[in-house]
Amino acid sequence: MITRVTTQMSMTAASARLQAGAAKLAQLTEQATTLQNIQRPSDDPVGTASSMQVRKEQAAAAQYTRNANDAVGWLATTDSTLSSVYSVLNSVRDLTVQAANSGTMSDTDRDAFITQFRSLQSELEAKANTTYGTRSVFAGSSTTANAYDPATGWAAAGTDVTRRIGDGTTVRVDTPGAAVFGSGSSSVFSMIDSIVGDLQNGVNLNPRINDVDAAISTVRGAQADVGVRHAAALSAQDSLKSATVSLENRRAGIEDKDLAKAVLDLQVQQTNYQAALAVTAKVLQPTLMDYLR
Repeated sequence: MITRVTTQMSMTAASARLQAGAAKLAQLTEQATTLQNIQRPSDDPVGTASSMQVRKEQAAAAQYTRNANDAVGWLATTDSTLSSVYSVLNSVRDLTVQAANSGTMSDTDRDAFITQFRSLQSELEAKANTTYGTRSVFAGSSTTANAYDPATGWAAAGTDVTRRIGDGTTVRVDTPGAAVFGSGSSSVFSMIDSIVGDLQNGVNLNPRINDVDAAISTVRGAQADVGVRHAAALSAQDSLKSATVSLENRRAGIEDKDLAKAVLDLQVQQTNYQAALAVTAKVLQPTLMDYLR
């Protein structure tokens, strides 16, 4: 069966084509202005779903990056502090050796040694209370102002402090103060008290050198452990930087419009639309007056 094509049908079809062309022109104009491929989900449902997934991954990577940065800062502070503690303990050792080999000392010389030992002890106490931001690096999850108090010892450390730096990957950032400085009568602070007591009583200090060496060895072990964790945090930091760049490239490939392509597409559509207007005007030019004549 042959369908009869009327002038009204031609005009309706032409109008629909022109409306579609105008809509496409408006869409390309909007894309060229905003340089965005997707203005609303209906523009590209599949692209929208992919974009949402990429943005979700970007949000997770951003949080992991903040965590990794915090871990790096915390562990770097701890590592620097442990280096200082190692240096102070070496000074304690040198001073102990010097005092042990001084023979008979005058009260003035003894008091000078004691003053130096007390000064080094105070320096160690200050290092034990090192903070990163508002948190003590040697107090675990405790929010106490000072991790170590000479009168009461170490504050309760609470739970370990960790940072999630990837899917299923965490790194511990705190270091137990007791594992570095010791606790109670076995702490470096008590060790210095014992050295001072022996010095005051005229006791041979040579056996105390072994105690200092043991304390130095403990600090070196703690520093090695912190170094391993610091390296892991730095590695995660670098990986997250690469992942962030990759995710942004994926997002841009889905959402962003290339400027040159946007301009070219717009020009082509403008040309097509102008041609469609001209052809339609030419084809639908006859009117009722044309037939009456």
